[in-house]
Amino acid sequence: MQPEIADWLRSCCSSAKQNEAGVHPLILACQQGRSDIVEYLLGHGADLNITDQYGNNALWAACCAQDIACIDALLDAGIDIDYQNPDSGATALIFAASSGREQVVERLLAAGANPDLKVHDDFTALELASTKKILKLLLTSSQPQSTQ
Repeated sequence: MQPEIADWLRSCCSSAKQNEAGVHPLILACQQGRSDIVEYLLGHGADLNITDQYGNNALWAACCAQDIACIDALLDAGIDIDYQNPDSGATALIFAASSGREQVVERLLAAGANPDLKVHDDFTALELASTKKILKLLLTSSQPQSTQ
């Protein structure tokens, strides 16, 4: 283990399961945009199904931090790209679209995120798009592809 990773784990996490605030190391590393820590944790069997106190998974945390390297590491590890928060129904794509995270929306769509999923209030990412670029990305992704 690299000394920087060991130092981070010692300073941020009181156990392998969570830090003093109850946040799992994988989620904390994603929140901080620490792709090196994310890759280390994933390589050592981190649980992709963990959620924070709000019901959001590590992909949501990486999207919040707008860290493409963390997002890619999680996607490569097989995290559920379409995981829906049990309280709201929001996915990482819906969150990113509604909060103006254009690069994140682009990356999630390229990775196959489902733009048709709805929050419990019956809105899709397209209906919650907060910028013109996000609106265009989502409109393009929902158009049927021609087959030839």
